[in-house]
Amino acid sequence: MTTQNPYILTLASNSSRRLDLLHQLNITPNSIKSPDIDETPLKNEHPYDLALRLSLGKAQTVFDQNKPNNSNSYVLAADTVVACGRQILDKPQNAEEACAHLAKLSGRRHHVYGGITLITPKNQILHRKCKTLIQFKPLTAQEIDNYVQSDEWEGKAGAYAIQGYAGSFVKLMNGSYSNVVGLSLYDTIKILEKGGFKIPTSSNSLS
Repeated sequence: MTTQNPYILTLASNSSRRLDLLHQLNITPNSIKSPDIDETPLKNEHPYDLALRLSLGKAQTVFDQNKPNNSNSYVLAADTVVACGRQILDKPQNAEEACAHLAKLSGRRHHVYGGITLITPKNQILHRKCKTLIQFKPLTAQEIDNYVQSDEWEGKAGAYAIQGYAGSFVKLMNGSYSNVVGLSLYDTIKILEKGGFKIPTSSNSLS
């Protein structure tokens, strides 16, 4: 028997990866908004703090834009930051930057930081932070070149998609795999439950 969800969920992200991950939880957002915020790191800002701040900025922007309909509305937002130490490896703008990112990650450990924010119908703001440790195998120049030519890196923090061919680069992982893809399923369930959002018991839409 299907449980009807009385609430409306807006996903403050246009990421197809996050939408696919929500589908794994039997959640289909009622709407998807792509907030336009400045994602520039603050001076000396830790990557962990950046991920959380950006998720809050996305959620708050979408929430504020939809105030007239907020009586039963939740807004969920997330951000993912890849970093070697405190050096943030953002989404590369071109193939040269993608090569540089992958060369930096080659044979080294790095962290993928996730920030998740939920704003409830009562204007309660909830946060979750998570991190995943990853070590790539040493990459040859040919491997890097072949990967960059695949275009799989485009639009990806750190210049790679772990759910694609780059998964073969991973020698070690400690933490949430889904966080690296774009949204920690464990932390998403926890934050939704804390906010009183009823998780559907089947794969139907929330609408």
